[in-house]
Amino acid sequence: MTKAADKIIVALDVPTKTAALELVTQLGDQISFFKIGLQLYTAEGPEIVRAVLATGAKVFLDLKLHDIPNTVARAVESAGNLGVQMLTIHLSGGSEMIRAATAARANNISILGVSVLTSGTEQTLREIGISDKVNDQVLRLARLGVEEEIDGIVASPHEIKVLRAEFGDKIKIVVQGIRPRWAEPGDQKRFMTPRQAAEAGADYLGIGRPITAHPKPREAVAKILEELGK
Repeated sequence: MTKAADKIIVALDVPTKTAALELVTQLGDQISFFKIGLQLYTAEGPEIVRAVLATGAKVFLDLKLHDIPNTVARAVESAGNLGVQMLTIHLSGGSEMIRAATAARANNISILGVSVLTSGTEQTLREIGISDKVNDQVLRLARLGVEEEIDGIVASPHEIKVLRAEFGDKIKIVVQGIRPRWAEPGDQKRFMTPRQAAEAGADYLGIGRPITAHPKPREAVAKILEELGK
């Protein structure tokens, strides 16, 4: 794997285990990290995590946990026992929930905090009673997470610089909403190209449909790696 390839996490936003493992097999010599989100996990359950891990790949389990502290803690324990490398929680669950999640870490699992979804806008925040700008809300929740010792933040590319300025290298920044210039933005509102996000300071780039919906996923990965300079 190249240094650029190590930054990429391919989102397995597909409906079945068969489709997911086909992608992992196709891309396994290019990419080592794959994200399993709600669609695939709901369809296939923990077995899909075990199956992807069995190929030698790493797994980012993106379930965005948001529940009472005890339930979140038990879910973190379960994810750690599965052997995943990363797991997401919603920082809007508050300090007690975040603390329960970080206290339950095991087997080197990293807890990543989600602040404002990359599909969200200031209008979205208004609808749920938050009058601040997106960046202000992201920073508020990120500070809460860092105080409770999360390992990283999931953010849109447009928050990378403000998060780096605030926290330096204390946390990893995993960026969703990555769209190469040749790809459609889809429902992402706050996105950047892979190179823009990497240059802004992202540690990991979560990329889904530009790769998974491409007729030739290996070619899509190759183009992204070329853009990143390999």
